[in-house]
Amino acid sequence: MDRNRRTAAVVAIAVLLAAVASLGMYRAVSRRPAGEAAVKTVDVIVAQHPLKLGTAITKGDVKLARWPADTQVPGAFARVEDVLQRGLITDVEENEPLTNAKLAPLEAGAGLPPSIPAGMRAISVKVNEVIGVAGFVVPGTRVDVMVTLTNRQQQQESTSRVVVGNVQVLTAGTRYDQENAKAGKPIPSTVVTLLVSPEDGERIALAATEGQIMLTLRNPLDTAPTATTGVGTAGLFGSQPAPAAPKTHVTKAPVATRAAEAAVTPAAAPAAPKYTVEAIRGQKRSEEIVR
Repeated sequence: MDRNRRTAAVVAIAVLLAAVASLGMYRAVSRRPAGEAAVKTVDVIVAQHPLKLGTAITKGDVKLARWPADTQVPGAFARVEDVLQRGLITDVEENEPLTNAKLAPLEAGAGLPPSIPAGMRAISVKVNEVIGVAGFVVPGTRVDVMVTLTNRQQQQESTSRVVVGNVQVLTAGTRYDQENAKAGKPIPSTVVTLLVSPEDGERIALAATEGQIMLTLRNPLDTAPTATTGVGTAGLFGSQPAPAAPKTHVTKAPVATRAAEAAVTPAAAPAAPKYTVEAIRGQKRSEEIVR
C-alpha cells in the first residue's frame, strides 16, 4: 500500500472515531437532567381564592406555598392552624400571603367588629345612587359628609355645610347586597358604613336626623382638613341680601324741655275789651266804640 492510501485510511478512521465519540457524548448529556439553581425557600400560608373583609378563615380558604427565604413576607404564617377561625380585617387577593396585620385576634371573632381600631366607631348611613356618588364609594375610599338643613323659623332659608371630613369607608352595601354582587346581580348600595370617632358619629347621627346628608368623594392623598363656612340660600348665587335701612325713631321732647321752650317764647298779650257807646248829637244818633 502506497503512502497516499495509508494517509486516507488514517484520516477516515480518525473521522469515524470522532463521530462515535461525539454521538456518545451527546447521548450522555441529553440523558442528564437539567441543572437547577439551588434556591432556599420557606413555607408560607397564602389565600386559595379572593377573600373579603370579615371572612372567617377555614381550611378551604388557604393553602401552603413555597416562598423565597431571602424575600420572606414579614408576619407571614407557616402553619395552617395559626390562621384558622381568625377574621380578616382587609380584603385579600388570590395567592396573597396572610400576615398577622391582616388578621384579627383569635378571640375577636370574624365579621366587621374586629376591623374597627380601638377608640373608633363604625356608623352606617342610608344612601342612594346620588348620595353614594354613583357607586364610586367603595371600601377603602375616603369621603366628606355634608348636610343640608332648613331653618325652621324661615322655611325658605336652607344651609349646606360639611360636618365631618376625611372619613374612611369600611363597607358599601349590606351583607345581602354584597352576596348578590358576588352572584353578578346589579344592586344599588343602600347603606354605607363609615369609620369615625365617637364625636364625629354624633355629628353624623344628628345631621341624618335633622336634614339630608350627602357624601363627597375625595382623593386619598388629600389629608388637609375641610374648612368651609357653608353656604345658605341667600348666598347661593354669590351675593348676600342688602342690609335693611336703619329705622328713624322720632322721640318726643321731655316735659322739662317743652316747659323751657314755652318759657323762652313770649306769650301773646290778651286782647283789650271793646265797649259800644250810643251818642246823641241834636237829632243825630250814632254808636261809637270805646276801648
